[in-house]
Amino acid sequence: SFRHRYFEPNEARRSLLPMLNLRQFTHRAYTSSELIFTVAVFVALTANTALFTAAKHAFGTEASLWPFYLSLFASLAGVFVLLLSAVCHRALVKPILIAFLMLSASLAYFTDRYGTVFDTHMIANALETDGAEARDLFNPKMLLWIGLLGLLPSLAVWRAKLIFPTWKVESIARLKLAGAALACIAASGLVFSGHYAALIREHREVTNKAIPSYALLSAVRYGIAAIPVAEQVHVAIGQDAKIPADDRHRELVIMVVGETVRADHWGLNGYERDTTPLLRKADVLNFPDFWSCGTSTAHSVPCMFSNIGQKNFDQGTAGASDNALDVLARSGASVLWRDNNSSSKGVADRVAFQNYRTPELNPMCDSVECRDEGMLDGLQAYIDKQKGDVLIVLHQMGNHGPAYYKRYPKAFERFTPVCQSNDLGSCTTEQISNTYDNAILYTDYFLAKVIDLLKKNDPNFETAMFYVSDHGESLGEYGVYLHGAPYALAPDAQKHVPAVMWLGDGIKQDVVLRTLDERRRRKWSHDNIFSTLLGLLEVTSETYMPNMDLLEHTTDEAHAAR
Repeated sequence: SFRHRYFEPNEARRSLLPMLNLRQFTHRAYTSSELIFTVAVFVALTANTALFTAAKHAFGTEASLWPFYLSLFASLAGVFVLLLSAVCHRALVKPILIAFLMLSASLAYFTDRYGTVFDTHMIANALETDGAEARDLFNPKMLLWIGLLGLLPSLAVWRAKLIFPTWKVESIARLKLAGAALACIAASGLVFSGHYAALIREHREVTNKAIPSYALLSAVRYGIAAIPVAEQVHVAIGQDAKIPADDRHRELVIMVVGETVRADHWGLNGYERDTTPLLRKADVLNFPDFWSCGTSTAHSVPCMFSNIGQKNFDQGTAGASDNALDVLARSGASVLWRDNNSSSKGVADRVAFQNYRTPELNPMCDSVECRDEGMLDGLQAYIDKQKGDVLIVLHQMGNHGPAYYKRYPKAFERFTPVCQSNDLGSCTTEQISNTYDNAILYTDYFLAKVIDLLKKNDPNFETAMFYVSDHGESLGEYGVYLHGAPYALAPDAQKHVPAVMWLGDGIKQDVVLRTLDERRRRKWSHDNIFSTLLGLLEVTSETYMPNMDLLEHTTDEAHAAR
């Protein structure tokens, strides 16, 4: 009777509970439909706590809502059943179910721990993440999480006895399972139509946390967008770009692309901590109301150098078009990109590029990582070799998370205690903020070093430094960490970024200084970088838009030059 109850392959009584007992689970025989149902329910139950938590915040915790939450669970499991039923056939059943379990456990970890939303931008970020960035994400809790919710269930599936009846019998069983799933989804929609309508129209932040369905949908969207419909012809813009003949002064501009710095932790913006003490002494022009184009490096960096604008920005279109660096190089300026981050995201594909993530070029690599300061090594020698105007872009590692403690040398650990882990959920809010602010202190030091370099060149050039962060960062507010949230849903912490400009004496003569204080208080964004760079190097072009230039060089001579 015991054998008949638990081991007979045709036994109708099946449950999710045996999956929690590996020995019992693997000694039973299952049809593919039963195994699909078990895995679908298991994933809906264990990988979607973030979804149900978000639903609770959206609708409330009243007892009358529990039937809706149960229907949401049933509908989610039904969706998984339909998805798996469509792709799991014969020899593919176990491999696909194991992949589904491992993927779900991995995605659930980042969604639960960091509030990550796996939209198309996050898929792009994941695909462009290099080895060093990936290693920063690993920690014991992540391995334990994936081991318990992914590896162990996968082992159970792998060892489970799977029987295959005839194609006809299996097809009928699979159709019955899919029909039951559809009926469950339809019934839930009819009974709780008002709730589901609100979920889709007003609370998309809830559905975006469905694991792994939303990530799979985003991956499909990303893949479709990546397929070239037709061969894209590169679009050259600013072909009329030139340096005016009457421009007798050479320009030297260093553009610093920051990483993951949020505006409300920037000392110059009124933050309670002075995280920018050196910049405060350097007579810089601070822009407190500055906003990013996106919430990820992969999106923001191409956008900030493009003239498309945030509202119309498309990475495919931008990748097939010239950007500010191309226009400036066409004008005759020397353009160099030095990178201590993952890459230029395609922006520097047609100009000189140097990778400072390795000790081969960066002399300031310690046991932890290569420091941003190393990008200044040999820069004076490069400047001395150039004949005309010069633009240098320095792409920082900055405050890249979650391992903020790696982003600065020990000498900059002013705020304590710190979070000595990349598992932010294991640290207090105070520890996370302290560590994050210490990394900003190092950026402040780095920017001061850039200004010192420019001051040395002030007698021979009209010099300027322009610093802007690519996006901000969530530090645990509302349970959200890191960045990359969909722009429409992202908190201001991920979009409001610091921007600072330092002007040498030569460029100061080209602007009406009394207007700068008023202009810096306006609302600006990454959309203004394209024309600002052209303005700083005094390049004339039909692509230059004076009203988009942060400075809008306002002397009569400057207007005449254009």
